[in-house]
Amino acid sequence: MILQVQNLNKSFGGISASSDLNLEVAKGQVHAIVGPNGAGKTTLIAQLSGVLKPDSGNIIFNGKNITKASAYRRAHIGLARSFQITSVILPMTVLENVMLAVQSLSGHSFRFWSPASQESHSREQAQQYLIDVGLGQRAGALAGEIAHGEQRQLEIAMALALTPQLLLLDEPTAGMSKDESGNIIKLLNKLKGQITILLIEHDMDAVFALADTTSVLVDGHIIATGNTEQIRQNPEVQRAYLGDSPA
Repeated sequence: MILQVQNLNKSFGGISASSDLNLEVAKGQVHAIVGPNGAGKTTLIAQLSGVLKPDSGNIIFNGKNITKASAYRRAHIGLARSFQITSVILPMTVLENVMLAVQSLSGHSFRFWSPASQESHSREQAQQYLIDVGLGQRAGALAGEIAHGEQRQLEIAMALALTPQLLLLDEPTAGMSKDESGNIIKLLNKLKGQITILLIEHDMDAVFALADTTSVLVDGHIIATGNTEQIRQNPEVQRAYLGDSPA
């Protein structure tokens, strides 16, 4: 297992967002986390990425306890959250945003007057990541002027530039049109097997199209884990999230 979450607890006042939460993610899989609003999905991702510290419990990544590690440290050992680690800078071009991510991996900030050889290398790497996510023709556009769906593709390109072993995605298709959502699903399907993805997603069609394994989170804890058919047919899942009758 690339990721193990053991008895994770996180409360805000009297509200328990994570309650003895246990989760295992296998290397190379797309593992989806689904659940109703308020189930604790985003709080879980924030704890995994290091933005929030749990009240108790452990997060094990590649066999190492990273519970107390910073978000920066987690990114550098191969665990990245797309929009948290790699916020898009709207006045910069699409290419410059990815170059910034490429340079951050070696501890450098973006420098307009860096040696030509270094800038050329960063530019070539960044352009390839844009091609990989379908934005190769948008490199010169300002990030603030591209469509919402393209900005989400850009976020994924920037996350990939950190060369993560595990990519955390929090609702990557949120606010998208059907066509934009379809493009993201195609992109993530291309990445399957190349990188482990933990996916928080509200669109069940996207989940069933992408996920090898799905876990259902309700009231801060996992109530079921399985493949698509197991999740569809689980009575407790149907009551809590999918509806009263089998899909």
